[in-house]
Formats: sequence, C-alpha cells, structure tokens
Amino acid sequence: MAVLEQTPPAVTPQPAPTGPKKGLRKYWHLYAAISPFYLIFLGFGLFPVGFSLYLSFHRWDGLGSMEWAGLSQYQYLLSDSDFWNSIGNTVVIWALATFPMIFLAMVTAVMLNSAVRFKGLYRVAYFLPNVTSVVAIAIVFGSIFSTNAGMVNAVLNAVGIDQVAWLNTPWGIKVTIAALMTWQWTGYNAIIFLAGLQTIPGDLYEAARMDGAGPIQTFFRITLPLLRPTLLFVLVVSTVTGLQSFSEPQVLLQTSSNDSTFAGGPGHSGQTMVLYFFQQTFDNNDFGYGAAVAWGIFLVVVLFSIINWRLVQRRGD
Repeated sequence: MAVLEQTPPAVTPQPAPTGPKKGLRKYWHLYAAISPFYLIFLGFGLFPVGFSLYLSFHRWDGLGSMEWAGLSQYQYLLSDSDFWNSIGNTVVIWALATFPMIFLAMVTAVMLNSAVRFKGLYRVAYFLPNVTSVVAIAIVFGSIFSTNAGMVNAVLNAVGIDQVAWLNTPWGIKVTIAALMTWQWTGYNAIIFLAGLQTIPGDLYEAARMDGAGPIQTFFRITLPLLRPTLLFVLVVSTVTGLQSFSEPQVLLQTSSNDSTFAGGPGHSGQTMVLYFFQQTFDNNDFGYGAAVAWGIFLVVVLFSIINWRLVQRRGD
C-alpha cells in the first residue's frame, strides 16, 4: 500500500517592514551620529525657550517656590513706562546705526570689488572689528567720546566747536552707542555685499557701458536691483542684532557714567530692551517678569523684521 506523501503547507512570506520603522532600523547609526546636535539643541535651546514661556506666567525670585501670576506679568508689561522707554531708545539707536552702516558697507563693498591689488588684505582689515571683543572696544569708545579728555571733543575744540558731553546727554549717549555699532558691523556687511556684487555677471556692465550708461546709472539700474536679496538679508540681520544691543550700552554707561546701576545712563536714555531685561532679571531678581520682558522683545524684533522684509520686497516689485 503506497504511502501518500503530505505536502507541507505553503508559508506565506512576511512583507519586509516599510515606513518609518524600516528607516530607523536601517539608518539607526546615522541617526545616532547626528543625535548629539539635537540633544544639545533640546537641552540648551528648545527647553529654555519653553521654560521661559512657562516662567513668564509666574512670579519667581530664583530661589523660592514659583507663584502663579497668569497674564498679570504681561498686563503690567503693557503699562510699564520703562519698558516702552527702552523700546524707543533701542529703535532710535538702531536707526542711527543701521542706515549709515548699510550705506558705508555698500560703498566699501563697491570699492573692494573695484580694487586690483591687496583684496585679501582689505577684506581681513574690514572684517577685524566684527571679531574684536565688544567689551574692549566699548571701553575704547568710552575714552574716545569722553567729555574732558576724549579724542572727539579734542577735534571739535580744534575747529572752534564747544565740547559735547557725549556720555551725559540723551542724544550724545545714543550717538555714541550707534557709532560703536556702526564701526563694529560695517566691515562684516561690506563682505556680505561684496559676495553679492561678485555674483553679478560682468556682461551686464559691459552692455551698459556700450549703451552710454554712467557709473551712477549703472549702480541704480543694475547693481542695486540685483543686490536686493543681499540687501534684504543685511537689513534683517542688522535689525535682529541692532534691536538686541546689550554689551555696548552696558559697558559704555557703566564705566563712563556716575550711575552704578544698569539704568542706561542719565534719564535712562541708553537703556535698551535687552539691558532692561537684564536689569529686571538679574539686578532685581524678578525672573518671572524678566521672562515676560524677553517675550516682549521677541515680538518687537519679529515685528520690525517683518516690516523691513515687506518694505524691501515692495520696493523691489
């Protein structure tokens, strides 16, 4: 009697894992290689931002327990005359520094682009102020703009003009801080403009010269329109950095004024937004209100960046 052979049941092959799980299993070592950046960003970037938002709804002196305050911190912020005064000071200093700085950076970039010899040396020389210690330069500027022994007043006296109390008058303080920021950032932005100039094809200038266009017409009809993206970048970056000025007024006014606090000089005329935040947080130990001030500064910077973006885009259109 023949024995019937039994055929083993067919085994259905399991489909290979697809989707995110497959990616994690296959590329886990790549994710592990880049994970330190995200872990550091989470611990020192994202978490402090979230905690500052949480802290802005509490009252806390840094040592005791937190006390829930709700929206009272922001309600007081909207009516805080010192905060609004710091916004006004910051905007004025930013305007006094940014627009002359952009003009000087543009002129410097055009000159560097036309230079034949020592281009690398000029670029390094103009970039050096940006990498120099702000604290050290602020001390130097405090000596230059000193009322009795400053170089600026010595020049004014030499030409028959009365000396100016730069660090003891509201407008003198603003002009001094703006001059320091202009000196610091002109070279950096000149290098950015130079990079933009070098992307413009030379054929356009050749065609313009053949059509009889002069240097001024060439600049306004070719150079400036094609530099619009670079100009937008410089303006937005200058807005973000200018509205967050801190070291300049802190060092200038603390070392050259009779004020021993971080009030920003006589009449609080040099008290910027970040300087006011520093005073409330670390001088008054009011970390909750300081966090609310920080978020107020964030909204002001975003608002001005959007305004600058729209203005430059509209002019380009």
